Amino acid sequence: MARATFGAGCFWGVEELFRRIEGVTATAVGYMGGKKENPTYQEVCTDKTGHAEVVDIEFEPSIVSYEELLNIFWENHNPTTLNRQGPDMGSQYRSVVFYHTPEQMEAAEKAKRELDASGSWKDPIVTVIEEAPTFYRGEEYHQRYLQKRSQSSCQI
Repeated sequence: MARATFGAGCFWGVEELFRRIEGVTATAVGYMGGKKENPTYQEVCTDKTGHAEVVDIEFEPSIVSYEELLNIFWENHNPTTLNRQGPDMGSQYRSVVFYHTPEQMEAAEKAKRELDASGSWKDPIVTVIEEAPTFYRGEEYHQRYLQKRSQSSCQI
């Protein structure tokens, strides 16, 4: 098994997107990249902890590659808006790839360069690529939020 972690706006829709991918064996929503240990959703929403809402993904690389997961990440959010996805604003909604291995870092940086050079977006890509710090699992009511409500998507 391998692990990938992405922030692409509100984590409810991002989790639902990745949860349905063949080869993804587990997902969890939570917080990463901030300065407070064990932040709560309410604290993260103040925009003062520095955490991003993320989806932590466990996957089987023989079924789905990290590069395929990266492609899904890039294709399903706007990587050119700083600290914003749709109507959601704040640093917790930033576009971010948290890498777990040097190979993931290289793949993410290469994909970002190629996407930026392709001209697919009129504005430059602002996605941040950082080494994965501690993942803080979100509150249980956030896990599989859309599935629990029989919804297939939100803002993503």
